[in-house]
Amino acid sequence: MATIFLTPASNSAPTATLSGQLLRRKSNCYNAFKFKCCHKTAETIHLHQGNGKVGFSEKGHQDIHRDPPPPRPRRIILVRHGESEGNVDESAYTRVADPKIALTEKGKAQSEECGRRIRQMIEQNDGDGAELDDDWQVYFYVSPYTRTLQTLQFLGRAFERSRIAGMTKEPRLREQDFGNFQDRERMRVEKAVRLLYGRFFYRFPNGESAADVYDRITGFRETLRADIDHGRFQPPGHRSQNMNIVIVSHGLTLRVFLMRWYKWTVEQFEGLNNLGNGGIIVMEKGYGGRYSLLVHHTEEELREFGLTYEMLIDQEWQKYARLEDINYDCPLLNSFFTHLDDGQCII
Repeated sequence: MATIFLTPASNSAPTATLSGQLLRRKSNCYNAFKFKCCHKTAETIHLHQGNGKVGFSEKGHQDIHRDPPPPRPRRIILVRHGESEGNVDESAYTRVADPKIALTEKGKAQSEECGRRIRQMIEQNDGDGAELDDDWQVYFYVSPYTRTLQTLQFLGRAFERSRIAGMTKEPRLREQDFGNFQDRERMRVEKAVRLLYGRFFYRFPNGESAADVYDRITGFRETLRADIDHGRFQPPGHRSQNMNIVIVSHGLTLRVFLMRWYKWTVEQFEGLNNLGNGGIIVMEKGYGGRYSLLVHHTEEELREFGLTYEMLIDQEWQKYARLEDINYDCPLLNSFFTHLDDGQCII
């Protein structure tokens, strides 16, 4: 595995200077304006000459200190539901609506085992020999389908109430809509046609394509990012570094989630393999605060899941990069513009 050395970027930036004439004109313009507040106790607000920002006079000139941002959850754990009746017998979809397909007894056992594995992972050493603080919790996002709700119920048996920070039923995490199939043979034909046209863009009649799932997962991703930034998972005064998000959903939906998060291409998505029932994949916080699959998983595990060499290189970067960093080394450009030689590589 390649070793990456990070050099801290300088915080200093060149300061733009204005000519004397423009600066005087700007200063005179600021001094010419005064605004009055509409409160009963009207206060005059002046535009400062130095930086153009509005300054508000405050009683006692008290300083306002903002709380530091909440710590990001340590992990985002993606869980595929346990074995369902539809996984065992595809004709079940002709008798029962997809959202009402339930788990089998094996699926319930898989879910319980999944919960135990997640707890064991959380409680193990953090990798440098130090024990984790004992303030960890889990917060669940779950698809509202019966099989995913049942998966969460059995998975949740591994956790006491004090360990569960909360849960959200999230409709955008639902399974891809395959349409209103009551004809088993037609279902088989449509799935065969999907393989010919490609799994991402083919839309089932009266249903969705993976591209449609991508659109709604994009909305969920923004909600999740906002929840992380605002510290939704932890009440005021509780700032644990050991919060864990668990997303219980469906195979294709979880692959699309990873595709959207890491900006994978359609071709890269179509090379991914489905997680097994009750399977998990872990996005864990790396050294710079970003989530990487290579913190928890080995390269061999990710190759088995379907990650290519280029995707693994990016995961290695994600493991060490800071939140504000941008990966300018994009191998896709160099592989796409094949007329370029090595001396003309685009970065």
